Amino acid sequence: MYVAGFFLTINLIAFLIMLLDKNKSKKAGADRISEGMLFFMATMFGSVGVYLGMFAFRHKTQKWYFLLGIPMLIVQNIVLLDFLYKYFKI
Repeated sequence: MYVAGFFLTINLIAFLIMLLDKNKSKKAGADRISEGMLFFMATMFGSVGVYLGMFAFRHKTQKWYFLLGIPMLIVQNIVLLDFLYKYFKI
């Protein structure tokens, strides 16, 4: 149960950060969130939120490394969460 709550919270934060960065991208000279940070959030179990944010806000959808990398991180996140749940009963 804790894993599901953690996963939902992290993904909600990632989704909102995608919205924040999209809004900043419209303003000239705004201090943007780096692509590296977006990938880091996706690696730290926020991949679903980043992916949903990409398409909900049409943000980073022209970047091939987001279109390929984020779905691969979704698979990695799910496999790792499944492993943690099965073997550590978290």
